[in-house]
Amino acid sequence: MKLIFDIFQRYRKHKILASNFVYLSVLQFLNVILPLITFPYLIRVLGVEYFGLLSFSIAFVTYFQIVTEYGFNSTGTRDISLAINNRERQILIFNQIMSAKLVLVSISFVVMMGIVFLFGIFRAYWFIYLFSFGSILGQAIFPVWFFHGIQKMKYVTYLNLVTKTVFALAIFVFVTKKSDYYLVPVFNALGFLSAGVLSLFYIWKDFKISFKLQSVKGIKEQLNRAKFMFLSELKISLFTNTTTLILGIFAGNQAVGYFSAAEKLARAIGNLQTPVSNTIFPYLSAEMALDKLKAIQKIRKIMIVGSIVFSLIVITCFCFAEQIISIIYGKEMLPSVLLFRIVILIPLLSFLDTMFGKQILLNLGKDIFYFRVIVLATILNFAINFTLTYFYQEIGTAISLIVTQIFIVLGMWYFAHKETSLILRQSKSYGSN
Repeated sequence: MKLIFDIFQRYRKHKILASNFVYLSVLQFLNVILPLITFPYLIRVLGVEYFGLLSFSIAFVTYFQIVTEYGFNSTGTRDISLAINNRERQILIFNQIMSAKLVLVSISFVVMMGIVFLFGIFRAYWFIYLFSFGSILGQAIFPVWFFHGIQKMKYVTYLNLVTKTVFALAIFVFVTKKSDYYLVPVFNALGFLSAGVLSLFYIWKDFKISFKLQSVKGIKEQLNRAKFMFLSELKISLFTNTTTLILGIFAGNQAVGYFSAAEKLARAIGNLQTPVSNTIFPYLSAEMALDKLKAIQKIRKIMIVGSIVFSLIVITCFCFAEQIISIIYGKEMLPSVLLFRIVILIPLLSFLDTMFGKQILLNLGKDIFYFRVIVLATILNFAINFTLTYFYQEIGTAISLIVTQIFIVLGMWYFAHKETSLILRQSKSYGSN
C-alpha cells in the first residue's frame, strides 16, 4: 500500500489514481458482497440442485461472454490510455471495438441457441440460457474498457451500484420458492442491460461520442490486436468453466451446487485485489512506455505486500473453513467445507497470476508468452480433469482446478522473470556506459 500512496503523492495525476482506486474499491466491494448475500439466499430458497442448475448455465454462457469481450477489456483499456491526448484516435478505437462486439454478439447468440436446441442436457431448460444471454449482451454494450482507459471509473461504479443493487433486491422480493428459479437470470440480465444502455447514454452525453458502425477493415484491425488476449481468456474459460460443465455431466447438479458454492466464495475473496490491479494497469501501461525499470520495481513492491496479505487470508480461511461455510451458506452446505479448503488457494494464486501475467507480460507487450502459458495450462487441465472428476467427482474437480492455477502462476513467473531480467541487465549495461 505504501507504493500506492507514493504514486499518489509523486505524480501529477495522483488525484485521478486515488479517485479511481476508491471507485474501483466500492465496485469490487459490491461485486463481493452481493454474491455473499444472494447466493446463500438462493441456496436456501431454491435448494442445492436448482442452484447447481443456475451455476451450470452460467458456466455455459460464460464461453460466449469471453467471445463477446474478446480481450478488449485489456487491450481496449491499454489502447485508450495510450491515446489519452488524441481524441480522434479514442473515438476511432471506441467505434471499432463496439462494432466488433456487435458482430461477435450476433454470432454468439446464433451459435449458443443452436447448441441449446441440439443437445438434450441444455434443451430441457432452454429459457434459462436465453435469459442468461441477456447478461452477455448487457456486458458487451457496457464499455468498461473505455472508462478504465480514460480513468473515469466513477461512471462504471455508479451505474453498477444502482442497477445491480436494484435487481439484487428484486431477487429477494420475487424469488420466494423453487419454481421462481427462472427469475434469477431474468433479473441478472435486466441489471446488466440497464447498466449497458445507461453507459452508452453517458458516453454520448458527457464525451460527445456517438456509435458509428465501422468498416470490415476497422473491425479486423481490433480483432487482430486483441487476438492473443482473447485466445488466452478463452483458454482460461476452457479450464474454469469446463470444470463445472464436466462435473455437471458426470455428477449432476447437486455436486455442481456444492462445488460452485465453495469456488464462488474463494473467487469473491480473490477479487479483493481487483481494485488495485485495475487502478494501476493503465498507469503502468504508460509507465512501461517511459521507464520499464521503474515500472518493474513498483510491481515488485506491490507483489511483496500483496503476497503477504493474501497468504494471511488463505491461512485464516483454511483454518476456519467450517465456520465460514456454516455462517454464509448454512449447515446444509457443510459438504462444501473440504472443497473450500482446496480452492481457497485461488486468491493468492490469482493475485500472483495477475502480477506476473497482466501487469508485467501484457504491459511489456508480450501477449504471446501469456498466450503460451494458458494454452499449456488448458492442455494440462484437460489431461487431469476428466479422470479426477470421473473418479472423485467435485473433489477431483477442485484438485484439478488448483493444480492448473499453480501451473499458470509458475508459467507466468518464468516468462516474466525472463523478460525483467533482460531489462535489468540492459539497465546495468547502460549505467556502466
